[in-house]
Amino acid sequence: MRVLVSSAGTRGDVQPVLALALEVRKLGHQVRLCVPPNFLDWVGGFGIDVTPMGVVMRHPRSGTASSAPVTPPTAEQLRQMRERMPDLITDQFDTVGAAAKGCDVVLGANAHQYAARSIAELNDIPYVNALYAPIALPSPDHAPPPAAGQIWEPGQSADNEQRWNDNAKAWNDRALERINHNRIRLALEPIYDVLGHILTDHPWLAADPTLAPLPSTPGMQVTQTGAWILPDSSPLTPELEAFLDDGDPPVHIGFGSMPLPADTSRTLVDVARTVGRRVILSRGWADLGLIDDEPDCIAIGNVNQQALFPRVAVIVHHGGAGTTLAAARAGVPQVVIPMFSDQFYWASRMCNLGIGTSVTIGTLTGEALTAALQEALQPAIAAQARTAAERVASDGAAIAAWLLAENHASGRLGDTECQS
Repeated sequence: MRVLVSSAGTRGDVQPVLALALEVRKLGHQVRLCVPPNFLDWVGGFGIDVTPMGVVMRHPRSGTASSAPVTPPTAEQLRQMRERMPDLITDQFDTVGAAAKGCDVVLGANAHQYAARSIAELNDIPYVNALYAPIALPSPDHAPPPAAGQIWEPGQSADNEQRWNDNAKAWNDRALERINHNRIRLALEPIYDVLGHILTDHPWLAADPTLAPLPSTPGMQVTQTGAWILPDSSPLTPELEAFLDDGDPPVHIGFGSMPLPADTSRTLVDVARTVGRRVILSRGWADLGLIDDEPDCIAIGNVNQQALFPRVAVIVHHGGAGTTLAAARAGVPQVVIPMFSDQFYWASRMCNLGIGTSVTIGTLTGEALTAALQEALQPAIAAQARTAAERVASDGAAIAAWLLAENHASGRLGDTECQS
């Protein structure tokens, strides 16, 4: 079996499919990845056949001196960005189309897979779409991910059906014309529902059932594989090891690929000091950094979260699926500051599970973050976090690889009868 996996997004989107690719290879099958070009060296370092797709996924820092609250781009700003960007939908068709030659299965990771199903159809091979959070699945149980600049409101369920209808229309407005242009040039029939076309009626959910239980999905048969976790045995730097050994467990603060005002570091460090904790600042794309020369704070780059997180007291982060999972597996309380898309869902789940607290970016002040940190440091939340960690599985990628192989061998891959 030769599997093509297409992934668009940041490291949080690419890392799970790399974990899947390694498990597919363990079973003796071939795998090829299409990923943004800034991940080529990383993925290729594992000996995986990799093809660049799209553009470098890196958000520029927000202003150099602003202290205003950070908000995601507005709908109009996103429209303008799309107009200035190259046609990434056509790029997906061209890249995935070329990479799929000789492959037996196409798997598209996340919902932004505008070409993968069409290319699978063109080559008459199975297609599977995999999602990382239940909020991406149309369901009466929750609203869709919020548009840029909006806040997710999971408690208002009466109008969820209309919200999903509006969400489907937004997907069509963004992508339907360009998808059909490419389908027609490949002699494929046009489609009429972008999101339904991408997801299919048999998607996979690559999320842990303890952290992210499957919602009701009328008209869909969802296979929940568990989260796809890439094992990491890389050591921490000697400097970080020395810092960890030099006092009580610190607070870890990091926001991954999210932008932040330049002076956010001062607020974060001051708050941690207010609650009597040392600080590890993960620079991330916002380039968080030290505010003084005091020995109670250290700034780090990319790090093995699996090694670091169990050694800290609290993890403050943006609520990305990967960071949320890593923190939960470590059994450490979380303070989630969601800004975008599924991050609001993960913040809600951590609070509901009793293993963390949350502050939205729009209400983020020193006082609010101090209160959230103090609550997260309570013994009851720490105990609940340790208990929840025992229920988080680590074999989701292996399960997904087995499902790919077994259901492909039986001719049922991509069929609604495919079961976990």
